[in-house]
Amino acid sequence: MEGFFVPEWPAPATVGSLITTRRGGCSDGPWRSFNLGTHVGDDPAAVRANRQRLYDHLGVNARQVYWMEQVHGTRLVRVPSVESQPAADAAWTDQPGEVCIVMTADCLPVLFCDESGSRVAVAHAGWRGLVSGVLESAAQVFDRPESVMAYLGPAIGPSAFEVGDEVRRAFMETDPAAEFHFRSASSLNESWFADLYGLARQRLNAIGIERVFGGCACTFSDEADFFSYRRDGTTGRMASMIWLRGA
Repeated sequence: MEGFFVPEWPAPATVGSLITTRRGGCSDGPWRSFNLGTHVGDDPAAVRANRQRLYDHLGVNARQVYWMEQVHGTRLVRVPSVESQPAADAAWTDQPGEVCIVMTADCLPVLFCDESGSRVAVAHAGWRGLVSGVLESAAQVFDRPESVMAYLGPAIGPSAFEVGDEVRRAFMETDPAAEFHFRSASSLNESWFADLYGLARQRLNAIGIERVFGGCACTFSDEADFFSYRRDGTTGRMASMIWLRGA
């Protein structure tokens, strides 16, 4: 169905996962068309209609989908949460039917599950969250890293994500090997192209998560399918979500 795709990864049958695109909704203007973000200036009625389309597709009600106020940090919340739209960038659950979700428009969404299909997690990883440890925060809910697999959803690609030298230095201070995921974008090495996918794989591997899938899209270059804040400024948000299926 237009507007959705199911990640291709060997998650257990008890795990459901879904990622939205920008297609198939009712928003107009720079938010065209399947915008799910309430904080980006879009018509609230259009966002409500888009979110209802998502709920209908999932077969859930709004109370089963746990939106967060994403702040580029590392806080992890358990779902269901007593907080309404908690300020956090990662969520996890071991309860069937509860949907963990993040929104992105260039930042990297990462889905997690264990091979037994007993718990799932999701993280929103912009460069700040990534270097600060949001993936490690999400992964801590799993007892054995070797039993965990991760899926890297659509994010800005390594040929489009230009950053200052301070970003490269921040990553290298946590792991010198991060150097290999930056490519010079200027003759004076004042700016760099950063590979978010490569940096995420490096950090996941470092904590024992070797089975990492996805990481092939570029939100910046694929204007037809994805929103991109770096490309457009005013734009919508896609969503990446994961849940445990009911009995």
